[in-house]
Amino acid sequence: MMEEGSGGGKSNCNRMNDAKNERRVGLIYDQRMCKHRTPYGDDHPEKPDRITVIWNKLELAGIPQRCVILNAKEAKDEYICAGHSKNHVNLIRNISSKEYSKRNRIASKLNSIYLNEGSSESAYLAAGSVIEVAEKVAKRELNSAFAIVRPPGHHAEYDEAMGFCLFNNIAIAASFLLDQRPELGINKILIVDWDVHHGNGTQKTFWSDPRVLFFSVHRHEFGSFYPANFDGFYTMVGEGPGAGYNINVPWENGRCGDADYLAVWDHVLVPVAKEFNPDIILVSAGFDAAVGDPLGGCRLTPHGYSVLLKKLMDFAQGRIVLALEGGYNLDSLANSALACMEVLLEDKPVSELSEAYPFESTWRVIQAVRQTLSAYWPTLADKLPTKLTDKKAPPHILLSSSESDDEDYEASKIISKDLVQAIEDVVEPILKLKIEDNHANKVKNEVNSALWRSKLSKTDIWYAAFGSNMWKSRFLCYIEGGQVIGMKKLCSGSVDRNPPKETRWKTFPHRLFFGRDFTQTWGPGGVAFLDPRSNSEDKAYMCLYKITLEQFNDVLLQENVPDHDMNSPLFDLNALDLILNEGSIPVEAVKRGWYHNVVYLGKEDDIPILTMTCPLSAIESFKSGEIPLCAPSKDYADTLVRGLVEGKQLSEEEAMTYIQPSEAHWVRSFGGDHSHYPPAHFWYKYETNFGYHSMYWLT
Repeated sequence: MMEEGSGGGKSNCNRMNDAKNERRVGLIYDQRMCKHRTPYGDDHPEKPDRITVIWNKLELAGIPQRCVILNAKEAKDEYICAGHSKNHVNLIRNISSKEYSKRNRIASKLNSIYLNEGSSESAYLAAGSVIEVAEKVAKRELNSAFAIVRPPGHHAEYDEAMGFCLFNNIAIAASFLLDQRPELGINKILIVDWDVHHGNGTQKTFWSDPRVLFFSVHRHEFGSFYPANFDGFYTMVGEGPGAGYNINVPWENGRCGDADYLAVWDHVLVPVAKEFNPDIILVSAGFDAAVGDPLGGCRLTPHGYSVLLKKLMDFAQGRIVLALEGGYNLDSLANSALACMEVLLEDKPVSELSEAYPFESTWRVIQAVRQTLSAYWPTLADKLPTKLTDKKAPPHILLSSSESDDEDYEASKIISKDLVQAIEDVVEPILKLKIEDNHANKVKNEVNSALWRSKLSKTDIWYAAFGSNMWKSRFLCYIEGGQVIGMKKLCSGSVDRNPPKETRWKTFPHRLFFGRDFTQTWGPGGVAFLDPRSNSEDKAYMCLYKITLEQFNDVLLQENVPDHDMNSPLFDLNALDLILNEGSIPVEAVKRGWYHNVVYLGKEDDIPILTMTCPLSAIESFKSGEIPLCAPSKDYADTLVRGLVEGKQLSEEEAMTYIQPSEAHWVRSFGGDHSHYPPAHFWYKYETNFGYHSMYWLT
């Protein structure tokens, strides 16, 4: 192999002759980046094996011997601060030196992050390695390069690590070239993010910067796929001077493969890249859209990746830097990385893809992207001819694909109702087969999901909401997806997104109270709970939504443990029969959630009324102070008041009085020693967003 600045490998004379005929391709790999691992030694998709299998695959193919091997270097803080706050840089720099328990507490507050004693060094090496190869390519010392690094980076935001990512490696390297090395003449950078997840952190870094054209193609599914928000939608085009320089291609479904990606390249990315004319291309090279990836659910082949990369080499004189992002099927990861290295080395001609057509949804997304961006890129203004868009893959059933811990929610895809009977008739016998391979098991699980959803969709229940879901706009987030003002995270919605068939209001002899002091959805402050025990002296206002039992399962999931596997229902017809006699049933499958106790409240029009709240054991914990009682935040309180007022149950003043606790409220609810109850004088008046005064307890 060629070490940096040397011949190496063959005899120097022969090696130099070969080098004249080959592109100079840089390669960085350092085993020190394997030190970042789960603190308990648990298996995790983002594990050290990811980079070792790539290196081993390249070595077996003789790739390193033909490359310039660069030494990994830790990034300097001043360079990292171009993409992150000083507080965030200090946190990552010092995290590995903190005591074990404190480090784990910090990780638990972050979104899909683990930390250990090797995390700091690995993060600094990953960022520094991408800077190193980018600078060498920008200087023309190398034609192109691949940084085999971890942890990945494209999810990391200015002040937050998330989604397995600690530092945003690609954004840091781009900022370095633009701001730290102006003498290199890099004035325009194209960042291509082909990771299956949206590069939210990179997008935000260059949101208003016209020097960087950021392009991301990713599974989105209307905001239900990680990172589960609308940042990756095609309408997010940048702002100010950066308007038009942010391009998102959001897949509506999984299973997108070579033909889908190629269509996006040919009809969106390549035309814009020609017009933009970048000086260098940085690729967030995630390989989790590859066939067989457990998180991605797409179908890109190694050959597909090679075609995409080959098309990019027509720009910036082939000056391309690949930085590893995701990729969690080790075989697909290694094979795809090898295919890309062979393209960078120009090993052999890359043949076009075999005859295959994109999905109809792919053409729909491409047309929407082109229409949205045509105001900024005239090359996209022409409508694609019908004879082209009519070439599409045959209809198929979109089934769910599993997610892992870095996903906010396992998004099941809609199966059209008119196909359900066909599934039952044709596929039911498959379930009786002895299936041993993983793929067949996945198919079996997907069919199981389709079958139980079909059965439960035929049964209606009333879901009785007593907290923020009393406001219909908030509840619809659980059905249609999305979020309302004040919410800190997006709801993925239900598989069946049809709105409630009817809405009514009733009161019930139960006590409403507020507990816990922080939630991922609302941030600091308490949230509403209903005492599962009835008491004639109590009165709780509840909004009743008539929904299907299938939808109730999805609401139950989102209220509790969004990452639970939904191959089977949480609350089925047997449970519905049982609860009529039992009165309440704790759902064991989501017992980690705060609302896993389903309570039967009677019937309305002979249809069961169900709600979900904490179990009786939690009531005892509230009594003892083990779980805190805590008044709601302003945003959360607003949703309850809106629900009660818009539902014409109470006036604004009455609604605030209803949710305002007093010492008598706490004592009557929980009795005994009330030294841990929040004192009533901690409530004070404030002006709401919709014009009336209300009160809440300062936490």
